[in-house]
Amino acid sequence: MTDSYHTYQSPFSWRYGSDEMRSIWSEEHKRLLWRRCWVVLAEVQVNYGLVTIAQAADLQAHAADLDIPRSLALENEIHHDLMAELKVFASQCPAGGGIIHLGATSMDIKDNAEALQLRAGVSLLRLRLAGLLETLTRLIETHAALPVMAFTHLQPAEPTTLGYRLANTGQDLLADWHSLDRTHANLRGKGFKGAVGNAAGFQLLLGSANFDAFEEEISRKLGLPFYTAATQTYSRKQDLEVLQVLSSLAATLYKFALDLRLLQSEVIGETAEPFSASQVGSSAMPFKRNPVELEKITSLARELSALPAVAWNNYAHSILERTLDDSANRRSVLPEAFLISDEILVAFERVLSGLRIRRNNIKRTLATYAPFAATERVLLALTGKGMDRQLAHEILRVHSMQAWEAMEKGEGNPLRRLIESDTRVTSLLSPEEVMELFRVDNYTGIACER
Repeated sequence: MTDSYHTYQSPFSWRYGSDEMRSIWSEEHKRLLWRRCWVVLAEVQVNYGLVTIAQAADLQAHAADLDIPRSLALENEIHHDLMAELKVFASQCPAGGGIIHLGATSMDIKDNAEALQLRAGVSLLRLRLAGLLETLTRLIETHAALPVMAFTHLQPAEPTTLGYRLANTGQDLLADWHSLDRTHANLRGKGFKGAVGNAAGFQLLLGSANFDAFEEEISRKLGLPFYTAATQTYSRKQDLEVLQVLSSLAATLYKFALDLRLLQSEVIGETAEPFSASQVGSSAMPFKRNPVELEKITSLARELSALPAVAWNNYAHSILERTLDDSANRRSVLPEAFLISDEILVAFERVLSGLRIRRNNIKRTLATYAPFAATERVLLALTGKGMDRQLAHEILRVHSMQAWEAMEKGEGNPLRRLIESDTRVTSLLSPEEVMELFRVDNYTGIACER
């Protein structure tokens, strides 16, 4: 562990993710949680005559006295990170050092500490997402009735409203929030069940009749529910489920970012992420205003989408009561999944808080393409006045193709003028009726209300 710039450092150590999330997954916090588990274990063992009050108090008094360099140096000798920390902790506790870890196995400490990290990480992401939803809600309400051109197959289709477009994302993000909420409620620690999860050692120490109450008391003091059944670890299915929830959230934010990137393209140019006065868009092209925040979000979300596959393999290949082939990758997979989620939520908050709505470009797009959407209304109006539906469709199709040809020559969209000049139409519909049928704000359906 080093702060040197002469060796590789992960970008998650400083570039991506917040200090709060880094703290949750830091080496210091992890070791403090290990010590907390040891202290709580000893405190509960006092009630069963296994540990004295003075011994437990000694552990509590030195629980924050980390000496990580010493622990790492010892780990280099014995090749066991938890035992290295245990030995350093024990050396600091003259009264209680000899009873630390009594009856426990490494994963009784590690897995419970890691479950506490998962809960803290999910709690922070819930807060981030709640804030993002509030910001998005304000945008939805502000622009509920603002007509914009909707696109299907990347082609202009019919008008909708900007608020309704954003509400579709809001609906998905709310589902993600509920998933995070359920995940937080369902997270479990391994408990204190020993080397293969059958708690035989603890039953030997406590008496078989006392184990349930013993474990329940530890659970209460740690503030962490425990799995009823475990092997040497908690089920790695929990990691898989957590990463699937984070990946689903990333998918929502990826799609949203991709849509906004498309809308920021100057060809459409209807929205844009904030761009500061001194910001540089390109080293070669001084005029560029690239969507760097949105591109970063999609890049990180793409990485997160791959991490559940690692957790899937960790779970599916955890043979019998435990194998160690999940250990190395979990040291990076779990923290990085949370740091990615944290970064993209914080980045999206910045984007939405300063999102530019370019109304002139929205009007330009509508003026160019929205007239085509009116053909459906004109078709219904003509058939309502008695015209054969197939004839009405053919009339409108021919005029639409003529309008496309005119636009390809650089002319404005002449569709309304072509329809108003067709006597087959004007014999049934007045100019006022045709004009009303071409009004964009009359053809956004349920969008504003919903």
